[in-house]
Amino acid sequence: MRERKIPLNLNCGLDLAGEVLYGKWKIRLLWFINAGHKRPSELQRKIPDASRRVLNVQLNELEAHGLIKKKIFAVVPPKVEYSLTSFGETIIPVIGTLGKWADENENRLRDLIQNINIKQPEEN
Repeated sequence: MRERKIPLNLNCGLDLAGEVLYGKWKIRLLWFINAGHKRPSELQRKIPDASRRVLNVQLNELEAHGLIKKKIFAVVPPKVEYSLTSFGETIIPVIGTLGKWADENENRLRDLIQNINIKQPEEN
């Protein structure tokens, strides 16, 4: 396990939520698992920009935090499926609300993100 450079700060709900949900693909993984995409290969197809390794790391972290559970079937070849825990199901309305907000402000958010990326100086 990696050593933290910055100590944990878990003094408020936002810190706690950020610690559990931080990761580029975690929110999308939760959303897709809720939508019925349960196999790792299905999730990989839904998020093609993510490497298999990164998805596995983030799935393992979500499982360690109790948001998803993994079921391994005793078949050849091995079969794995993920599902939300009852705790994981409680985050879905929040993700839905966040997605709705982003959809309603899509153009503004896209412009902001693109302008920030344009203004950043290149590293040498």
